[in-house]
Amino acid sequence: QVQLVESGGGLVQTGGSLTLSCAASERTFGSYGMGWFRQAPGKEREFVAAVSWSGSDRTYYAESVKGRFTISRDNAKNTVYLQMNSLKPDDTAVYYCAAGVWVKITIIPSYWGQGTQVTVSS
Repeated sequence: QVQLVESGGGLVQTGGSLTLSCAASERTFGSYGMGWFRQAPGKEREFVAAVSWSGSDRTYYAESVKGRFTISRDNAKNTVYLQMNSLKPDDTAVYYCAAGVWVKITIIPSYWGQGTQVTVSS
């Protein structure tokens, strides 16, 4: 069982930046694909970004965040990050970290974090 704990959410103005962190409990963290998803009020959860297992480190992004968000992982710290720049009000959502199987350009989540709120004011 992998436990994931997100942190770093908050309130930011349009154009600002935030970095989300997700700490994993599992020592085999490096074998998992990791991803970030988000869910805005009244909308379905959607894919944001993913990074493949350690040593491969391929990344993929949703079109809506490409060029603004960067996903990375630090396997020594069992942590994955989401650097978010040039934030827009449409980025407002609860952001969830996930661990699972890397599949070409995304992951199939097996484990979820509890979520962290990101609010971008206009």
